[in-house]
Amino acid sequence: MNNKPMYKAMTIAGSDTSGGAGMEADLKTMEEMGVYGMVALTCIVAQNPANNWSHDISVIDLPVIQGQLRTILDGIGIDAMKTGMLGSGELVQLVADTIDHYHLKNVVIDPVMVCKGIDAIMVPAAAKAIKELLVQRADVITPNLLEAAYLSGMTAVGNLDEMKEAAARLHDRGAKYIIIKAGNRLPGDNAIDLLYDGKDYITSTAPKITGAFNNGAGCTFSACITANLAKGLSIKETMVRTREYMHAVLEGSFRINKWAGAVKHCALR
Repeated sequence: MNNKPMYKAMTIAGSDTSGGAGMEADLKTMEEMGVYGMVALTCIVAQNPANNWSHDISVIDLPVIQGQLRTILDGIGIDAMKTGMLGSGELVQLVADTIDHYHLKNVVIDPVMVCKGIDAIMVPAAAKAIKELLVQRADVITPNLLEAAYLSGMTAVGNLDEMKEAAARLHDRGAKYIIIKAGNRLPGDNAIDLLYDGKDYITSTAPKITGAFNNGAGCTFSACITANLAKGLSIKETMVRTREYMHAVLEGSFRINKWAGAVKHCALR
């Protein structure tokens, strides 16, 4: 028996019943990084095969989420945490209060505000609360271009210069490290990620992987960041490992049915 303690991380996120995104992606990623993952579940998303894989969302009551947080934080403890889908302003307030009450470190805010292929904010009240309450509490925040524009107060973020401006604005709002993911939303052959620490802008580029399934890629990315921070890595080391992992899981992505595919979380084995 090995009594050596493991690094531990928590995700406050929804469940993707199909297994590709949400807390399923978070826990798979943490496991692959050698980190013990725990979840405070916020909602359950069930895809409907009788209605073109449409998404039915069941929200978890706030007291139930509070109970889960007590289990993890009072009963076990963590080295890092991340957020995923937060479906109400009240839940965002609970997350902010929890961060403050437990003096949590290595807080990664993945501001899940839009779904794949949709350019509209899903829950405006939650998005507003994330902007007002969680940006300032983020050790790392990982928005995509649409989320970066909303959180920074810009009309749009559509190129590298605008990514840098959004990152600077988010740093001014209190986030320590900003990682903006361009993904496939910018033209060209390369995918770009931008890291800003308040002083330097560091861009990471990699060739886009044609035909890759990217459902859950954002969750996987932020979970990998969280896991590596839990292990004590620096933000720059964390970015290198996360880029390597993301390339592997996207390259190994596969179709799960006629509607969707998933990234291959075990691709580095």
